[in-house]
Amino acid sequence: MAVAAKKSSKKSKKATKLQPLGERIVVEREESLSQTSGGIFLPGSAQDKPSRGVVIAVGDGRLLKDGSKSPLQVKPGDQVLFTSYGPDEIKVGEDEYLLMREDDVLAIIE
Repeated sequence: MAVAAKKSSKKSKKATKLQPLGERIVVEREESLSQTSGGIFLPGSAQDKPSRGVVIAVGDGRLLKDGSKSPLQVKPGDQVLFTSYGPDEIKVGEDEYLLMREDDVLAIIE
């Protein structure tokens, strides 16, 4: 049984204060709908957390062996698909974000 996900519409000024280091990124997870495509309403405990989100902030890049930095492929505003076991959940005020390495991103959704 698949649960649809909707795009998060909340924007927070606090998110711009987060600056991840190195190859880390901050992602805002999409909210899951509480109703399946068949019309069944799900309680919060039965909902799967979506593995999609929007990049809020990115670090300055990956440190290479020669001491230079390689820029990240993702940028703020990108919609991404990520692994469900990789990110750390963080809370800033009332907003919840995910902090993960760029390697945890599987694809950019266009």
